[in-house]
Amino acid sequence: MTTNLRQDIRNIAIIAHVDHGKTTLVDQLLKQSGTFRSNEHVEERAMDSNDIERERGITILAKNTAVRYNDTRINILDTPGHADFGGEVERILKMVDGVLLVVDAYEGCMPQTRFVLKKALEQKLTPIVVVNKVDKDSARPLEVVDEVVDLLIELGADEDQLDFPVVFASGVNGTASLDADPANQEENMKCLFEQIIESIPAPADTREEPLQFQVALLDYNDFVGRIGIGRVFRGTIHVGQSVALMKLDGTVKNFRVTKLFGFFGLKREEIQEAVSGDLIAVSGMEEINVGETVCPQDHLEALPPMRIDEPTLQMTFLVNNSPFAGREGKWVTSRKIEERLRSQLQTDVSLRVEDTDSPDAWTVSGRGELHLSILIENMRREGFELQVSKPQVIIREIDGVKCEPIERVQIDVPEESVGSIIESLGNRKGEMLDMINEGNGQVRLIFMVPARGLIGYTTEFMSLTKGFGIINHTFDSYAPVVAGRVGGRHQGALVSMETGKSTTYGMMQIEDRGTLFVEPGTEIYEGMIVGENTRDNDITVNITKMKQKTNVRSATKDATNVIKRPKILTLEEALEFLNDDEYLEVTPESIRLRKQILDKNEREKAAKKKKNSEL
Repeated sequence: MTTNLRQDIRNIAIIAHVDHGKTTLVDQLLKQSGTFRSNEHVEERAMDSNDIERERGITILAKNTAVRYNDTRINILDTPGHADFGGEVERILKMVDGVLLVVDAYEGCMPQTRFVLKKALEQKLTPIVVVNKVDKDSARPLEVVDEVVDLLIELGADEDQLDFPVVFASGVNGTASLDADPANQEENMKCLFEQIIESIPAPADTREEPLQFQVALLDYNDFVGRIGIGRVFRGTIHVGQSVALMKLDGTVKNFRVTKLFGFFGLKREEIQEAVSGDLIAVSGMEEINVGETVCPQDHLEALPPMRIDEPTLQMTFLVNNSPFAGREGKWVTSRKIEERLRSQLQTDVSLRVEDTDSPDAWTVSGRGELHLSILIENMRREGFELQVSKPQVIIREIDGVKCEPIERVQIDVPEESVGSIIESLGNRKGEMLDMINEGNGQVRLIFMVPARGLIGYTTEFMSLTKGFGIINHTFDSYAPVVAGRVGGRHQGALVSMETGKSTTYGMMQIEDRGTLFVEPGTEIYEGMIVGENTRDNDITVNITKMKQKTNVRSATKDATNVIKRPKILTLEEALEFLNDDEYLEVTPESIRLRKQILDKNEREKAAKKKKNSEL
């Protein structure tokens, strides 16, 4: 039986390693397809719509758009390149019929390239390979194509998938060509549009059959509630239709479709009807979840459920109880913080929020440090004040054995740093798989490292490579827990013994003891961490000390006091610095590290008690 195909539509996802130019490429496809008016102002990386995405240059949330090329509508899904958001990538690939694999013409295949390509091959999708940034002086496009072939073979691609088309492009310049020579770039991306229409399979037209729509992503709107975004796999759906929602737990709920939205350009437009092959958003069902199937009430047939990546890291979120609590935040109560965490669950399916013994603390589990730090950053920008504990990996029991997450780590470093990197990852129970000399003074190292060994490693890595190293890692698998201590901070903290304002004089007295984290004039409280000790023990310091005034004249009184520039930690660096007995206090204006027990004597008693109980 021959199936009719919808030649007027193509569904594609753009996949790549972080920072290889996916979002910039989508910008050009939007502009060159005539989606925007000629006088319409469009920002760069238009698909990265929230502030954090713009500042960091990364895509966090998967987004859909559509462009029209001649008579064909091309639905494009821009996916996150970071492994912490891998669950989104996997679900998106279920909605499309092909992928654009974007690879940097200099960097070539990176860990997330491998990660996203593996997911695409599992869905039996054929890629169009886009070698991007060919205008770079250091570009090596043909070698990169060979790397992609090697990677496909290694990942077990079939013959059809190995016979992929290649387009050489420069997303920044908006040019593309089928020729690897940058001099032969065409002035537009016409050849990429044509390759999409030629190589990506058209979806089947099954509009006469019973409806099957599956939710792959969630959105939330205060006016219409939860919105399920997904693909119509079969049949037709229209506004006002009474349908059944087949829940993941096997129950069935009936509801009426109140609104349907289609995507065009950067806008979401209301539509009355959608048919098989369309990517749409549906509202009207408050309890709709990822992987659930919408179908007719008289023809209940669920699609296979989608796998949602389980969290690998957890931390405790607490109400701020520091001496400065309530000074800078708008939302500080446990009720408000819990409401905010619960609302995050409406759209973030990889997040888990669990109650603890305390009404003022919650265990929040996510896919990785980036996943959780972005949630914290969003909350502080919204006016929340809270405290968080050190991130911990989630240990799982598999077949009666305790297992922990293992990360595949790819490192590019100058030759002179190789020894120190191998030693530092060896101390963190890393196992080296491969070492490739790139021939230009750069060496690529591949390791398998327990995820807890990577918590707090970035800062150490940057100092070992003097800032010239690049580290990328992605979740690989669960393996039996490695015995002994893995990773963690080797230096102690400089802890304030007084409350007051830090003084230049006080800072000069202690700057030889380690690296300071605060500037002169910063408000300090007892128990707050003001720096990192050069040794492995914590010491209490008086950073608020004032110079005693005397009537004795000094011959050098006009000499200017110069202190070393303090190191001001970012949110990620502060999370990495944390130890088990410390909290990070986060407010809209400040990030403060502190001891959980602020009083020095109480801290020493608790440490002694802990030591005795371990003996």
